Amino acid sequence: MKRFLFLSLIFATLLIGCEDVIDVDLPEQDSRLVVDGLIRVDINETYIPIEIRLSLSSNFFEENVPTSAESVLISFEEIEDDIVISQGSSTLAETSPGSGIYIPDPDFSSDQRIPTSFLDRDYLYTLFIRHEGRLYLAQTKYVPTVPINSITQGTGTLFGDNETEVTVNFTDQPDVDNYYLFDFGFGEYLVTEDEFYKGQEFEFSFFYEDSFEPGTVLDISILGTDQTFYNYMDQLIEQSGDGQGPFQTPVTTVRGNVFDVTDLDNINVLDNVDQPEVFPLGYFAIVQEEKGQVTIN
Repeated sequence: MKRFLFLSLIFATLLIGCEDVIDVDLPEQDSRLVVDGLIRVDINETYIPIEIRLSLSSNFFEENVPTSAESVLISFEEIEDDIVISQGSSTLAETSPGSGIYIPDPDFSSDQRIPTSFLDRDYLYTLFIRHEGRLYLAQTKYVPTVPINSITQGTGTLFGDNETEVTVNFTDQPDVDNYYLFDFGFGEYLVTEDEFYKGQEFEFSFFYEDSFEPGTVLDISILGTDQTFYNYMDQLIEQSGDGQGPFQTPVTTVRGNVFDVTDLDNINVLDNVDQPEVFPLGYFAIVQEEKGQVTIN
């Protein structure tokens, strides 16, 4: 289920009357490690639902291939006046060989799960991945969000009668620069910042390309983001096109916050190895998720 884009309409117009099949030689791309590290937190749960998915990028129109790592670990520390006042770590294990899915190791000698109560502290979370002899690192802090006030079905359309409009209402948190990521399902995402509605109630419409059977329940989420993750998702949504999730094979190599630090010589500067073509794809973020639903009439 995809939204119409103006670019898609132009492209469709250009193709009218053209029936010849054209073979296009697409460029071969080097395989890169792809890190799906978007961790969505329900603060009412006891533990953070840590799940890191690793894959190798493929060529155009091909799915990423799951890959296994030598080790995956998340450390966290709280620093005040350049002094570490609290720290810990979580060792992750692959759910099954070759799956590329890593969760807190259930067979470790101690509980490797991270309680959601830790999110009340100003921890810096660092993801370490050892893969095929190379070391990758990403850092993030937890970002909260606001609840969705309401989701209702609208009657408007943009380009066709088969579209489905939903109207989302939420209230921005005052006195803070906020960035939000909306997940509408079906690989559909939207980002927004509060520059023009800071501290106010805000409402907007989103259009699905297709209509739905009456009684269909649509799940919609709002996720907190910082400015860096907001910018990353904004680029990825624009360049990946409709119908692709943020960690599927991208049409361009959008840089995330995961770095290849194998040859790092300065721990305070992550991207300093002077190898501009050596980098992974994907993102590591720990964010609060608030959910809402609407039932189609």
